[in-house]
Order: sequence, then structure tokens, then C-alpha cells
Amino acid sequence: MPLGARLGRPRRLLILLLATAVALAAALGWLSWRLLEQDRALETQRIQERLDPLADLAVNALRRALSSAEEQLAGLLALPDAQLAAAAARQAEALAEDAVIVVLRPGAVDAYPPGRLLYYPLVAGPGPASTSVFAAAEALEFQQKDAAGAAAAFRELARSKDPAIRSEALLGLARNLRKAGQLQAALQAYRELADLDTAVAAGLPAALVARHARCALLEELKQPGGPGGEAEALLRDLDAARWRLTRPAYLFYSQEARRWTGRPGQTEAGVRVRLALAAAAEALWEEWPGLRSVAADPPPRSLWAGGHAVLLVRRSSESRGAALLAGPVHLRQQWLGGMEELVSRQGVRLSLSDAAGHLVLGSPPEAGKPQVSRAASDTRLPWNLRAASADPGIELARLTERRRLLFAGLLLLTALVLAGGGFLARVVTRELETARAQSDFVSALSHEFRTPLTSLRQFAEMLARGRAPSEERRQRYYDVLERESQRLHRLVESLLNFGRMEAGAQQYRFEPVDPAALVTGVVAEFQQAVAARNYRIELAANGAAPLLRADPEALERALWNLLDNAVKYSPECRTVWVELAAEGSQVAIRVRDRGVGIAAGEQKRVFQKFVRGEGASGVTGTGIGLAMVRHIVRAHRGRIRVESQPGVGSTFTVLLPAGGRR
Repeated sequence: MPLGARLGRPRRLLILLLATAVALAAALGWLSWRLLEQDRALETQRIQERLDPLADLAVNALRRALSSAEEQLAGLLALPDAQLAAAAARQAEALAEDAVIVVLRPGAVDAYPPGRLLYYPLVAGPGPASTSVFAAAEALEFQQKDAAGAAAAFRELARSKDPAIRSEALLGLARNLRKAGQLQAALQAYRELADLDTAVAAGLPAALVARHARCALLEELKQPGGPGGEAEALLRDLDAARWRLTRPAYLFYSQEARRWTGRPGQTEAGVRVRLALAAAAEALWEEWPGLRSVAADPPPRSLWAGGHAVLLVRRSSESRGAALLAGPVHLRQQWLGGMEELVSRQGVRLSLSDAAGHLVLGSPPEAGKPQVSRAASDTRLPWNLRAASADPGIELARLTERRRLLFAGLLLLTALVLAGGGFLARVVTRELETARAQSDFVSALSHEFRTPLTSLRQFAEMLARGRAPSEERRQRYYDVLERESQRLHRLVESLLNFGRMEAGAQQYRFEPVDPAALVTGVVAEFQQAVAARNYRIELAANGAAPLLRADPEALERALWNLLDNAVKYSPECRTVWVELAAEGSQVAIRVRDRGVGIAAGEQKRVFQKFVRGEGASGVTGTGIGLAMVRHIVRAHRGRIRVESQPGVGSTFTVLLPAGGRR
């Protein structure tokens, strides 16, 4: 039966075995996945059954809180104007830091507690002083361009007892002193103006206008420290809502103060929340005229203002309106405080989001985790409510443990299948390679035996039948018989020695050996053997080499094999170089040729038995020479390496430890 037919059956069997194992692993994986899915669905259902009542409790708590807030606002509107402010202030005492009660009247907006809004939709204040009072001073300033004369006129007006006249006069005085170049005097005038805290200058609080002007003047003077200290104080007062300002005024002065303090664009978290409340109050004021004509108040809603969520609850009458503006802190502390404690003990986390998807309260639930939802359209709340497990890892601990066990079993089975398949594939592949190599070895060995046997038979037959025409020809026949007999003997001995080496039965007789004498002898003998083919062996011994502790016969056999390979694989260049040198505590024997060379991918495999490189095509050999050399070198506690390049040649180096005594 041909070799290919004999090797085809194991390969088909291997494929069938691997396919069966993969099918079994796939079936187990599918069953495991189905079990996990069913277990996950059951555990999720259990968790949702626990979350449902807690979500309903939270919805009811929010409804009660909203109803209570609406009733309180309606109660405020039922009070007369004289009592409304005091009642609103009392209700505001219970509010959290991000909540405010806003009362609306035609032309007026009030907030409780005071200072909670950083700006107002409108600001009502005392009107400006009569312009006729300042006519003469303004004529000197703007028409005659007489800053000094205008400053004197404004200084006289600044002595007035009327705060409105005095504040405008001080502002004009400081302005003209700056024009006249009297900057220190201007600073003093602004300081006097700042002391008129309740007065109005240029339509704004006098203290605000004066302190801003002082900071600008200090910046202009470029004195050490500049406006930093005064700007910090100004910014604190602005963020504390010391003055009732409109949005443009607050934004302008706060941006200027932050620029002077070196924090442009930086706003503290508490300030951002109060800005959101002010923005919500402005939106409420814009909507109020339309609400006054509507019979029923709109339901509470959630606004997204300034990057913060603000709840808007309102009640309106024909002449007044009241609203509660509340942020997440108020919702958590005042409305969901007890509820959150309850659900937290149950391991549940609540979250609220508005219709646009903005998160109002809590943290966003993790995708794919058990949760229940209550839509705003179903609950009549301004938010969508979600209840989710606070720690999904604990909720699904048992499922995770079972999943790990199943995964571990599946991975173990898969690893066993892959390892077994890989092992079988490797074994079969190596067996195929060994069988192929052995077949090549038998073929090469047959050829190696056939050549000397054919010569022995031919010349023996000629001598036996007396066909030698002369004594000289007979002697030549005898020489050929002797040479071929020696060749056949070496071949048989090599096979026997290699067999003993592979079986671990080779016996070595170690003794002190002079490497120079050994290498010289082998080179001389080999030179004589290849001289007829015009090969030349050049020996270079660099200095005295130390003695070796070696088996001389085995070492000679290894060197002979290296020389024989160098000659066989050097058909063009008929010179082989041998070098003997001492390298530290080692003796190096190098055999170099300029033959066909060995590819990089084959340089390790050529030392395996029955393996021959691609360059061995057309060259006789058994494929055990280098394997035998490696056995011998390792038995001498040495090592062998090869440096080769296809088309350039090869260098085999044997490194042996020095030892022995002279």
C-alpha cells in the first residue's frame, strides 16, 4: 500500500475526533447559555417584584409633597398684602439651600428668604434726582469741557442733604476728578459714594457703582495689589445678593469682579445653583401674564436652567402669584428624606429625570441591570422615576456564582478539547514527519549501501575470473576494494553508533586529549580521502589549545562528519577551512565552507535525525550525521552552533570545555 494511503486514515480519524469534541463542547455551551438566561430572567423578576412597591411608595411621597406645596402657595395668596410677606418668610425658613418662594405682583417680584436670588426679572427702586439740579455742572462738563469747573460744581451739590442728589453729585465729582487727572481725589470721592449704600446712582445701587469704579481706577493706577482685595469683597457681596439687580447688571459686575480676582469664567457650585433659581424666576415672570387669565393653574414642571434642574410649583390669582422653586437638595431633604432612608435600607436607589432626559436626582441606572420605571404621564409628576438596585452585584451574586462555575467548566472542557486536539494533531503530524523522514532515510541508506556494494561486487568478480590484464591493474582493484570496504565499514559503524546514542547505551572512554594533535590527524586523514576529488582542507591553529577531557574516537567521528558535510555541500568551492582556537575556558573547533548554505528556518532542524535541508537535493546522505555530532558534543558537555547563509556557506563551531593535564 502506498505511504499516502497508509497515512490518510489517521488524518481522517483525527478530523472526525476533533469534530466530535467540538460538537460536544458547542452543545454544552448552548445548554449552559440557556440555563443562565432562564436563571437570569427568574432573578430579574424577583428583583423587580421587590422594586415595584418601593417605586410606588416614592411616587406617593412625591405626590403628597407636591400637594402640600400647592396648598401652602394657595394659602399665601389667600392672605392680605400686609400679612403675605411675613407668612412667606416663615414658610421659607423650612426650605433647603437650593429652594426659594417667589411672590409676583404687577411691577414687583419678591423672593423669600431674601438674598436667595442673585438677580431679579425686574427691579423697582426710587427714581433719579431732578436733572435740573445738575444742569449747570453738566454744562461745564459736557459743553465747555471744563473738568475742574464741573468738579467744583458737583462738589458743591454733594453737600446736599438729599441722598439722591448727593449720590449723583458724588458720581459726577469723581468722574470729573478722573478727567482732571486727580486720581487719588477721585478714589476718595468714590469711597464717599460707596458709603451711601441705600442710594441710587445712574439707576443702580450707589455702593455697587462706586466700588466697581474704584476697582477700575485701581487697575488703571497699577498700584501694588491692584484691585484684588476690593474686587474680592465686591464679588462676595454680589454672590451674597446684597443688591437687587437685573440679570444684565449682575452678569456684568460679577464678570468684571472675577476678572480682577484672576478667576474669569469660574463660578462656585453654590453660586451656579442660585443662578439657576434666578433663571427659573425670570422664566416664571415671563409666563405669569398668561397665567393670570387662565382659570386653572398648570401642573408642576421641571425646568432645566443654567445646567441645573429646578422644580416649578405655582399658584396664581388675578393680582398676585406665588411659586416654589426647588432644586435636587430640597427634593432629597424635604420631600424624599424619609423615603430615601427606607429604600436605602432595602438596597434600592431612586432617580428622577425630566421629560428631556436630564437627570434631576440620584444617579443614572446602569444599562442592563434590574430596574422599574414610572413615567411622568402615568404618575402626573413632573419627572420620570426609576428604582434600581443600589448594588446589582449583591443582587445577582448567586447568579454570578453559578455563571462562574458553568463558565469554568466550559472553559476547562474547551481547554481539554483544544489541548487534546492539539496534542493529537502534534503527535500525528510528528508521526507523519517521522514516517516520511524514515522513508527518506531508508531510501538514502539503500543508495549509500548500493554504491560500495556494487563496486565490491564488480571488482571482486573481475579478480575472481582473472580479468585483470596486469599486476598494476590488479593492485588498483585491490585498492578500490579496500577503500569501498572502509567506506562500508564507516557507514555501518555510524549506524550502530547512532543507534546506541539514541538508546542511551553509547559508552565513552574519556581521557586527556591534545586537541591540536587530534584535529591535525583527522584533517590529514580526510585530506587523503578527498584528494582524488581535488578538495583541499586548510587548517589554522591559533596558539596552543588546552587539553580536553574527551573520547578521541568519538571526537574524531564528529569532526569527520563535519568535514564530510562541508565537502558534500560545496560543489563549487573545493576548499574547506578548519580552525582550532582557545576561547577562554573552552576550545573552539570551526569547520567553514563556501557551499550552498542553510536557510535560517532550517538551522535548528538540521540537527534532528533524518532531517536534511533543502540544499541536500541531489546530495547523498542519511540525515544522521549532524544528529550524531550533537550527541557526541553534548556527551562532552559542549555545544555546537551553526552560522549560515544560503549561497554564501556555513560555519559549524564546536565548543568544548577544557580539561585534563599534560
